[in-house]
Amino acid sequence: MSGARDRGALAIVLHTHMPYVEGFGTWPFGEEWLWEAIASSYLPVLGLLDAGAALTLSVTPVLLDQLEAPGLEDRFAGFIDGVRRVTHERDAAGLRETGHGQLGDEVERCWLEDYAPAPERLRSIPGGLLAGLARHARWTSSATHAILPLIATDAAVRLQVQAGIDSHRRRTAREWGGGFWLPECAYAPWLLRALEDAGVGAVCVELTAQLGVGAPGHLRPFITDAGVVLAPIDRQTMALVWSQSGYPSAGPYRDYHHLTIHHHNPWNNDGGPYDARAARALAAEHAADFVARTIARLQRARRQGGNGGPQAGGLVICALDTELLGHWWYEGCAWLEAVVQECRRQGLELVHLDDALTELEPLALPAGVADRPCSWGKDCDLSTWSGTAVADVAFTTRAAELEVIRAGSGVGGEAVRELLALQSSDWAFMVSRDIAAPYAHERFNAHRAALSRALEGADGAAQALRNIAVDADRALLLAP
Repeated sequence: MSGARDRGALAIVLHTHMPYVEGFGTWPFGEEWLWEAIASSYLPVLGLLDAGAALTLSVTPVLLDQLEAPGLEDRFAGFIDGVRRVTHERDAAGLRETGHGQLGDEVERCWLEDYAPAPERLRSIPGGLLAGLARHARWTSSATHAILPLIATDAAVRLQVQAGIDSHRRRTAREWGGGFWLPECAYAPWLLRALEDAGVGAVCVELTAQLGVGAPGHLRPFITDAGVVLAPIDRQTMALVWSQSGYPSAGPYRDYHHLTIHHHNPWNNDGGPYDARAARALAAEHAADFVARTIARLQRARRQGGNGGPQAGGLVICALDTELLGHWWYEGCAWLEAVVQECRRQGLELVHLDDALTELEPLALPAGVADRPCSWGKDCDLSTWSGTAVADVAFTTRAAELEVIRAGSGVGGEAVRELLALQSSDWAFMVSRDIAAPYAHERFNAHRAALSRALEGADGAAQALRNIAVDADRALLLAP
C-alpha cells in the first residue's frame, strides 16, 4: 500500500445505519424505511463489496439487530409484492391515462429494474443480508447510535461502547481491528478513557471548525495520549457529494422530492421526465471528476507541506452514509461503482481505512485541536441533538439514565435495553431536522414510558422492544 505512504490514498467509509424501525410502525413512517434501504442501498452496495471494492464498511449494531429479526426476508418480499408492485402499477397506469406516457414508462422501469428482482437477490445471499454485510464490516459503533458526549455517566458510555463491540464480534467472522464509528462523528476528549479501555484503536472525527476547510491537517491521523487515533474526515472532498451544490443536485439526476400519488419519482431535478441512461452517464462523469479532484487535493497538500511535511503521503477520508447512495441519491451506487473504476484508471489508491492507518504514522495531536466536543452535524457541534428544539429530549434522556444508575443492582435487563433505545441519536435528529418528527416523538415517549414501567417491575414492560441491544450487559452499569 505504497500510495498511503508516498502519493497519498483515498479511503471511502460507508457508515451504514438505520433507526430501529423494524416492527415499529408502517407507512408513512416506520419499517418501510428499512425495506426501502435494503432494496435501494444495501443490496447494491453489498454487490460492490462482494466484487472486491476496497470500501470501508461501518455497520451499526442497531441495524444488525433489525436484520437479525425472524422472517425478515418474507416480510421484505411481502412489502415488495404487496406495496411496491401495486403502487408502481397504479402510478404507471395513471400517468399514461393522463397523457404522461414517458413518466409512466419510467415508473414501470423503476419497478422492473430496482424492486422486482430485490426479493430474490436478498434470498440468494448466503446466510442472509446480516451475514452478507457482516462479512465486510470492519468498523462497529455504539449499541443504539447514541451521541456519546451527551451521555451523563461514564458507566453508560462504557455500556454503549462495549455492547456495540460485543455485537460486532458476535456477528462477524472478521477479527475486529479496533475501528469504532462515533455516531454523527460526535467526539469529546472525555470519551478517550472509555474508548481506550474497550480496545478502540481509531475513530473518525470532524475537525473542520478547528482546522478550516481544505487544511492539510485533515489528511493525516493524530494520536492521543490515550493511544486512540483520531482520523479526520475531509469535508472539502465530501462536499463534492454531500452539500446543497453537490453532485446529486445536477439537473439530469432523479428528483427525490417530486412525487407521484404513491410516492414514486419519475422526474429529474430539471423538472422533466427522468432519463436513467443519461443520469448514469453523468454519474460516470462525476466519478471521474471526484477522483481527479481527490488527486489534486493530495497533490496540493503535499506542496503545502503542513503536518507531516511535503514528503509524506496524505489520506483523504470520504465518509458517507450508505443510505445516501441509492436511496437519497438514486444514482449514488452507480457513481460509487464508477469511482472504484476511476481510481484504477487514474492511479489513485483506494484503501481500507484500517490498512491505511496501520501504514501511516500518526502525528502528535497539536494543542487546541480536538480539545472540545465536535461532530459532523450542523455547525460541527452537538446542537442538533441538544439545542433548543430538542432540549426536552436531551434532558429527559439524561434524567432517565441517572434514574437507571440510581436503581443499582435492582435494575433489570429490560430497563437497560429501554434506556439504550431512548439514547438513540435518531429521535433528536428527526425532531431537529423536522423529518417525521411526530414519529420520533411517539417513539421517544414510548421508550421513556416503557423504561418507567420496567423500573417499577411491571410485567411485560418491554414486550414490544423486539431485538434492540441484545448484547448489552447490565453489569457494566454496576461496575465501579
